[in-house]
Amino acid sequence: MAELNGKAVTLDELEALALTNYGHFTSMRMEDGAIRGLSLHMDRLVRDCRLVFGVELDRERTLKYIRKAVEGVEGVAGLRVTIYDPAIDMGRPSDAKDPHVLVNLRPAGAMPPPPLAAKSFTFTRDSAAVKHIGLHSQLRVRREAQLAGFDDAVFIEPDGRISEGGTWNLGFVDQDGTVIWPDAPVLPGTTMLLLQSLDAPKQVTAPVQLADVPDMAAAFATNTTIGVRSLSALDEVRFSQDHPVLAALREGYAGIPGDRL
Repeated sequence: MAELNGKAVTLDELEALALTNYGHFTSMRMEDGAIRGLSLHMDRLVRDCRLVFGVELDRERTLKYIRKAVEGVEGVAGLRVTIYDPAIDMGRPSDAKDPHVLVNLRPAGAMPPPPLAAKSFTFTRDSAAVKHIGLHSQLRVRREAQLAGFDDAVFIEPDGRISEGGTWNLGFVDQDGTVIWPDAPVLPGTTMLLLQSLDAPKQVTAPVQLADVPDMAAAFATNTTIGVRSLSALDEVRFSQDHPVLAALREGYAGIPGDRL
């Protein structure tokens, strides 16, 4: 199901999204009418709209469209909100000043998914702080990782710092049980921000180099879709799958109440 500004979207309106691919989005997980971190998702949409389109997104109107789209939906569902201008022209992206709200509903999988193995690549995501819809480069690197026998990619800055995964934030657990979030250009993920708000376990943000990875006790990926998903390996380094800090993060995250729509 997809609605644009509260009405069924037409093929003509989707054409600009498919052909020009300029805009931004956020993905949410709705559980029984509530969304964990809803205010963070809305903050992201408003902030990114300023950066991508140079205009203010009407927060309340956007929430109205989201509420309309999920009327009657029960249980668990995936929800994606994309902001784009159907009148955009590839030759004049500067004229795109009337962003619309596209709401998609889709099935949501169980959390957490099985552990994943990742391969490192030197790569910096374009406009890392924005959750934009230009995903070609990320998916290209993910594809290369999968062709090499891994599940996904981890990005390494030119200066050697580890940043993030293909479409997820990355965290490590050191031998003392401290969670380390890599200090590098990353998307400020809503799940990461919610986890960072927990009182325990101890968490820090610090640079992490590939050379530091063998000293880590565990590693995990996180976003709204997967929750806290453990990494089985990064390159040739393998990690514990049952570290108690991972269990504590999952328990803490599950205990964060959702916001009613």
